[in-house]
Amino acid sequence: MYEVDFVEFPSTSATASGEFFARAFGWEVTPYGPDYTDVRAAGLTFGFQADPAEQARAPLVTVRTDDLAAARAAIESAGGEVTKEPFAFPGGRRFHFREPGGSELAVWCPE
Repeated sequence: MYEVDFVEFPSTSATASGEFFARAFGWEVTPYGPDYTDVRAAGLTFGFQADPAEQARAPLVTVRTDDLAAARAAIESAGGEVTKEPFAFPGGRRFHFREPGGSELAVWCPE
């Protein structure tokens, strides 16, 4: 199973980004410290990354899977390149990859 279920945006202030969407649309906000905030909207969760060392250059689309190793093998055999090795985060593990056209995405698996 593969489905897009998360988008991560670079932000100069994760706190301000989260507060904006809470005030503007009434969406649920979960801060994970000063540099990261999740926002839950109808059917989708998205995050704001304020740590310059962790930010993607553009919004990072994240694909959910049940098998991280199988997803990596499929991506690499299709010509994708892993750009960030698998790492743990609250709720699961993920890795980043670049598809042949140059866009960076991520795949994650819940714990």
